[in-house]
Formats: sequence, structure tokens, C-alpha cells
Amino acid sequence: MTVQVTVGLDGSSESFAAAVWAAREAVRREAPLHLVHVEEWPVAPALPYPIAAYDAERSTGLLRDTAGQLRKDHPGLEVTTEEMRGRAGSLLSAAADESDLMVLGSRGLGGLVGFLAGSVSLAVVRRSHQPVVLVRADRADAPAAGEGPGPAVGEIVVGADLQHPNTPVLAFAFLEAARRGVRVRVVHGWTLPGPSVYAMVADPGIGETVGGHVASALAELVRPLRRSYPDVQVVEEAVIGAAAVQLVEASEGAELVVVGRRRHPGPTGFHIGHVAHAVIHHCAAPVAVVPFG
Repeated sequence: MTVQVTVGLDGSSESFAAAVWAAREAVRREAPLHLVHVEEWPVAPALPYPIAAYDAERSTGLLRDTAGQLRKDHPGLEVTTEEMRGRAGSLLSAAADESDLMVLGSRGLGGLVGFLAGSVSLAVVRRSHQPVVLVRADRADAPAAGEGPGPAVGEIVVGADLQHPNTPVLAFAFLEAARRGVRVRVVHGWTLPGPSVYAMVADPGIGETVGGHVASALAELVRPLRRSYPDVQVVEEAVIGAAAVQLVEASEGAELVVVGRRRHPGPTGFHIGHVAHAVIHHCAAPVAVVPFG
């Protein structure tokens, strides 16, 4: 693995937003930025009708122009470029595994519909062994904490899993918060088993008791990270409700939302997980998907 930030470019406004976000992150990490463009092979090259030829000039121009703009915006930033041909999902996944961080664009649809991440972005998220960040086009010019006058704004929102402790995911969130000088909001959504719900209606104290136990467990999970990052302000939220819903609600105004994905494939292959999948499709903020386990 190379200590660098890699971003996938395809010429869309979403991928340019990802490049802008990735450049800021590379500067913050004092790491080089690597721009990658993949020209997809035709899906069925034997078909009788014409297929658009590979536009080498367009590919080279896209990388050259984007790299030039980012070097202008961030003097001193080392920017490299690479052109590839083949399956974008596979090639970008391999590039992600060779980098410290991969950044890709996500296409916004707006409103309650959420946004479409795209098949390539989802494929990279599923396969990569390194963190992948998805960025929307309308977040390209969003101010980052510590950049510009006034106090730092925003926060890092991270989902905590008490059943399958996701310490690497929490560690990623705390490190990013330390880099930015912002606080971490650790969110855990929980629900009562069916029979307990009916019991809570009769005795509301049951929910308070269980909630207290959940809050204590969350505090225990976060305690080592508080010790490791004493200067990072932490807010812990153990709230009743589906984890995905709670994370999406907490993400409003966040600088980054961090979720986890189980690293090992299941019987039917690699999966993102329903919580990460919902957050990817419905959070307006950039979303970092961190593999663990």
C-alpha cells in the first residue's frame, strides 16, 4: 500500500467534486494525490453496430486539466495521473487497495429519494480493503473545518456497532476529527425485541433501564479512543431507532459520515451491509466506508 490519496475521474461533476475533496484531504495528510481515469472496455465488442472508439485525447486532457487546476489551488501538492483501460470497478478497486484512501463521486438525485452512488462506486466500496469516500457534486465547495476565518464548523459522525465492535471504524473517525480539529458524534441506534416493546408500553421504565445499559456499553466501547485522542471532543448518542435512520438524521451539517463494512465476503460474495448502504444513498455529506473485521 502507498501512502497517497487516490481519486477516480470520469469527467462528471461528481468526480470533479471528489477530486476537489481528495486534494484537500491529501494536503491535510501531507500525502501525494493520484488521479486515475479508467476507459471502460466495450461490454460486448462482437456486436454488429459501431462502438465508440477510445478517446485518448479526451482521457489525457481530463487528467491534465484536473491535475493542473488542483496544483494551482494547492501549491506544493504532489499530483500524479494514470490512465487505464478495462473494467472500472475492478481497476479502481485494485487502485484503492494500493492507496491510503480512495475518493469517488456519487450522483445526487435530491429530495427524499436520496442519491445514486453508481454501480462503479458501489463495486469499489464492496471490494476494497481500504477506506473509500463517496462525495456528492453539491458538496465540492462546502467549507472544510479550519479553512477560512472563524471557528471550525461541522463534525465527524460515526456509527457504532455494539454487537460487532467496529473499533477500526471508530479509530478512522477519531483520527479524521483530530486532523480537522472538529468533534466526533458517535451514534448507536438500538431497538427492543418484540416482546419487550409491549412490556415497555405497560412500564416505560423498562426502556429507560435498557437504554441506560446501552449507553454504558457505548461509553465502554468509546473509552479507549477518548484516551488515545484526548483533544477530540466527543458526543455519544445511544438512541432508540434503526441505526441507518439515526445516522442519516445525525449527518445533517456533518463534514464527514463514517460507517463500517465487514471485510470478509459472505456466501454470496461481498456485501456493503444495510446500514452502510442506506447511509451511502441518503446522506448529503461525504461518506467514508471503512472495512473492518
